[in-house]
Amino acid sequence: MASNHYNNRQMEASVEAIAIKARKAALSFQGCSTKKKNEALQVMKEKILSAKESILEANQKDIAAAQEQNLETPLLKRLDLSSSGKFESLLQGITAVQNLEDPVGKVTLATELDQGLELYRVSCPLGVLCIIFESRPDAAVQISSLAIKSSNAVILKGGKEAEGTNRALVGCIQDSLKSVNLPADVVQLVSTREEIKSLLALEQYIDMVIPRGSNSLVRYIKDNTKIPVMGHADGICAVYVDKDADERKAIDIVLDSKTQYPAVCNATETLLIHRQLLPNIFPKIASVLFERGVLMKCDEESMKALPYGITAEVAQETDYITEFLNFTIAIKTVGDVKEAIEHINNHGSGHTDCIVTEDKEARDLFFALVDSAGVYHNASTRFADGFRYGFGAEVGVSTNKIHARGPVGLEGLLIYKYRLYGNGHTVGPYAKDSK
Repeated sequence: MASNHYNNRQMEASVEAIAIKARKAALSFQGCSTKKKNEALQVMKEKILSAKESILEANQKDIAAAQEQNLETPLLKRLDLSSSGKFESLLQGITAVQNLEDPVGKVTLATELDQGLELYRVSCPLGVLCIIFESRPDAAVQISSLAIKSSNAVILKGGKEAEGTNRALVGCIQDSLKSVNLPADVVQLVSTREEIKSLLALEQYIDMVIPRGSNSLVRYIKDNTKIPVMGHADGICAVYVDKDADERKAIDIVLDSKTQYPAVCNATETLLIHRQLLPNIFPKIASVLFERGVLMKCDEESMKALPYGITAEVAQETDYITEFLNFTIAIKTVGDVKEAIEHINNHGSGHTDCIVTEDKEARDLFFALVDSAGVYHNASTRFADGFRYGFGAEVGVSTNKIHARGPVGLEGLLIYKYRLYGNGHTVGPYAKDSK
């Protein structure tokens, strides 16, 4: 017991040392020039590209170990860097962030309080970020790129399943920072679950925690820290196909939202279908989903409207609050746009929801009343992504209503400070009725 206590104290001291180094790096990094930050990003891209073979080798070892431990299929897909051009996308993401305008030092308010007394509100970095993510090693690069461009320091906590890949990538990132004479401690990596608990207690050094992962992970973080948390617990996205929907748009949008990449938080999990569409458009949507191997969980009305030969399961109430992250979708029949809105606000996660319709009044009502970070009209929910929004990359998607909401890019990693320029001004002459 004494040995375990000693080891815990050692680990806590080690984690605190990491946080202290991050705070020191963040303070020195705040004054870094745009040119120097872009130089670091360029070198980062070059070093990761030159180390591609060893990074992918580490990634394959992680995948093999994860398969032995029977890691779920969606997590395995996120882990794999060699599939679907992920490595190339990783590099493109660095370039995209590099090409973005530097967000630090932007004046968002300027006013003259009196002659020679000028007030400015200026954007500045948050400071030290702790970002906890599962399975996706490319997230380490996205997050680091955004942290560097926004002049923040970041402590990364990746999942154990991606430990080797994360270590290889962060090694390249730290080498890049050192090679341009920036502190390597701007980006640091911790690897064990036990270290999370220690990090969450260090509110004197860490300014924000951003969890990216499962519902249980996010809830654990929120329940165990005093540090502000920005994140989302689930990605329960819905597509509502209205009675005035265009048939072709409806089929394409539902199919893309569900099947383009189902293992991510912006994939659609619920299809809401207007009752009037059950005899015509819905059977065509169901046929396409069935052909793509999607398991449909239908309510009683939609089940009866399925074409001959197409099978489905009976939906349970819990299916409408489930993030499947695979080729499964819950289907419910509604009578109008108001019923669809009510369902989304009661069962959704506040991530991203879409209406397919040609009726502008229905669209505007949906936009006004759906309480989600993203509300879409005639567009796939898969667009809910920082890269597709033009942010270069994202540190995650926030369903919070404080500080940042939706895909969080550079602007979500900033706060502001007020600068007051005076010339010997004092409050005394302005005070009225002072006693």
